[in-house]
Amino acid sequence: QVQLVESGGGLVQAGGSLRLSCAVSGSIFSRNAMGWYRQGPGRQRELVAMISTGGGTYLANSVKGRFTISRDNAKNTVYLQMNSLKSEDTALYYCNTNPPVTVYWGQGTQVTVSP
Repeated sequence: QVQLVESGGGLVQAGGSLRLSCAVSGSIFSRNAMGWYRQGPGRQRELVAMISTGGGTYLANSVKGRFTISRDNAKNTVYLQMNSLKSEDTALYYCNTNPPVTVYWGQGTQVTVSP
């Protein structure tokens, strides 16, 4: 059974940092690109960052220079290091494959950035 569990969110002041983790159970991790997605208040869910099986990365323009995505294939875990956080980064953050699979969406982890 495939399960993706996000953690590491919290409340942080603007300019601060957080590191999100996503532990993936099942056999999907090594065969798939992985992505971090977010859904802010009143907004649609969007792709924030993606990492391929080979380690190539994509970052949305809004987070370039501030966020870094990485993966540990031995631990079946994908990370999102978030620095210089802004209030507009406030959102529920999810991980999923890229492209995403509907049944893989988890509960997400809330990131709240205070001014």
